[in-house]
Amino acid sequence: MSDVVNKLWGFCHTLRHDGIDYGDYIEQLTYLMFLKMADEKEVAIEEKYNWNSVLELSGTELLDQYADILKNLQKTAGILGDIFTQAMPRFTNPVNLKKVINMIDNEDWSSMEVDVKGAAFEGLLEKSASEGKKGAGQYFTPRVLIDSIVKVMEPDPRRFHDYKICDPACGTSGFLMRAYEWLMEVSKGALERKDVQRIKKSTYFGQELVPRPRRLALMNLFLHGLDPQIYLGDSLYEPERGERYDCILTNPPFGTKGANQAPVRDDFTVSTSNKQLNFIQHVMTILKPGGRAAMVLPDNVLFSDEAGDVFKFLLEDCNLHTVLRLPNGTFTPYSQGVKANVIFFQKGLSTENTWIYDCRTNIPGVTKKERPLTPEMFAEFEKCYGNNPDGQAKRKDLGEEGRFRKFSISEIKDRNYNLDISWLKDDNLEDPNDLPEPQELAGTAIYELNACVNELRKIMALIEVKNEMSEK
Repeated sequence: MSDVVNKLWGFCHTLRHDGIDYGDYIEQLTYLMFLKMADEKEVAIEEKYNWNSVLELSGTELLDQYADILKNLQKTAGILGDIFTQAMPRFTNPVNLKKVINMIDNEDWSSMEVDVKGAAFEGLLEKSASEGKKGAGQYFTPRVLIDSIVKVMEPDPRRFHDYKICDPACGTSGFLMRAYEWLMEVSKGALERKDVQRIKKSTYFGQELVPRPRRLALMNLFLHGLDPQIYLGDSLYEPERGERYDCILTNPPFGTKGANQAPVRDDFTVSTSNKQLNFIQHVMTILKPGGRAAMVLPDNVLFSDEAGDVFKFLLEDCNLHTVLRLPNGTFTPYSQGVKANVIFFQKGLSTENTWIYDCRTNIPGVTKKERPLTPEMFAEFEKCYGNNPDGQAKRKDLGEEGRFRKFSISEIKDRNYNLDISWLKDDNLEDPNDLPEPQELAGTAIYELNACVNELRKIMALIEVKNEMSEK
């Protein structure tokens, strides 16, 4: 895939002279790759608008046909129309369009054992980020981490008739797609006839704020044979729709961008502008009683100003049975320095004990090349989690020298509901010759400084409000 990404990216520089920027180029690629993969998978698209309809054309005839495809597919009813909503051709030079079509046609995308468009999109955005474009990381959760979460959560829609799975911050649909792939693996592709249509049309739901990743989410799931509902909009600031789900798998966007005011939501007990804390409250709302959730959260969310209030509410209404402390560098290269966790909880039962697995302390940090994230890194966690997706399997506290420990609700209350708990001695702090890589240290410093700046801004805002009130 890296070779393919390099080839596709190499042509991006040529297109910039044609007035096509990085984002437009990536978007145009997704349209064309979708048409090619739909052809490979024999997905029915009207013949005059499918991949073969552009292969033999050139010149202005090719430009006209490409524009005609985008214009007409967005008028199509159902998911195809959603995929091509507001699709606009950006190519003005037919030679460039022809070259991109030939590059895509030379690859057998469907035979690659990866989420091809997701991986290509991810690789291209990484390169775009290195050119000064920021924010690529908000769309992605590492596939290895997704696999591990899905494995322990067992999102199985065969359990009962109206089982629904949701990711309210779905990006390019990594969680939803993997949930369906997991189902195909455990069922060996043999779903009962009575379940097939329900699972394909009424099981997988998501929401995404940004049109481009939503389009990719729809494409990915459509090419898996699904007809999902992926809403376009803000999960936090728009009124919730009243839909309820049995399983939620999500990685809300990190950072504070756009979170300058608290959402006006009657269902939120704690008023805060912290996006991640609001996503916790949102997930609690949209879970069915008995439903379960897995959420990726950065460390600072476990102990920020209003975190204690939100987690107090969470532990009273849900069983927060497991926390996984992720390895340093898990989100390399997109969110360098971010330290994160996964929290697992079930709605409807109050918390008695929370088990924490430390997959970070004295474990070498993840790097893109030398130490990439691997399934083996989470194998011991999966074993400790057990075979009950609700976290009710028999578990063993491994003690102060072990990585898996139990903390009672009284211990958590004594900590003011601060769940940023670590008990292992960090050997790296003792050995100056075994410090993290400079890039990791710098990334961590930047992340923590940004968090401090955000807190200072809150304090300044409070001072300004107080001054205004005193002047009155």
